[in-house]
Amino acid sequence: MDRTEKQKFVASLASVFAETSMVVVTRPTGLTVAEATLLRKRMREAGATFKVAKNRLATLALDGTQFDGLKPMMKGPTALAWSHDPVAVAKAAVEFARTNEKFEVIGGSLGARMLNADGIKALAELPSLDVLRAGLLGMISTPATRIAAILQAPGGQLARVFGAYARRDEAIAA
Repeated sequence: MDRTEKQKFVASLASVFAETSMVVVTRPTGLTVAEATLLRKRMREAGATFKVAKNRLATLALDGTQFDGLKPMMKGPTALAWSHDPVAVAKAAVEFARTNEKFEVIGGSLGARMLNADGIKALAELPSLDVLRAGLLGMISTPATRIAAILQAPGGQLARVFGAYARRDEAIAA
């Protein structure tokens, strides 16, 4: 890479760090091309991005961002994974690390909060953002359906009473 390409790369990485909520630092030592392709595919399916970057360029991109605390983790061969859904990127990285001993999760950052490898693994055990949203929506809609049922009950009771009176009046007239 020449100097202008490096500057563009640092600027694009810095803009990614400004927009994302979670960054995971990994060590993909000795991955084959097929394994790296599989890892990128799994990250893409989870809505995350996986990028191998030179540590010097990545630390330049981290300057002034909320992920500035990741700099000490940028030693040796490292790669970064990021996503707007913090659980999805952590889950994808941890699941791949379980199946491949060459891939190691070093740590990461959730916003300004630094996480070690155990913190990333704990985050990966949480349900994804979509599952949490669905559960929250279910909890919100349940009281609404109960209120609708309660509001409909008096009307139904009145209809049954009027129906009983109508049948009684028909029986008297007959």
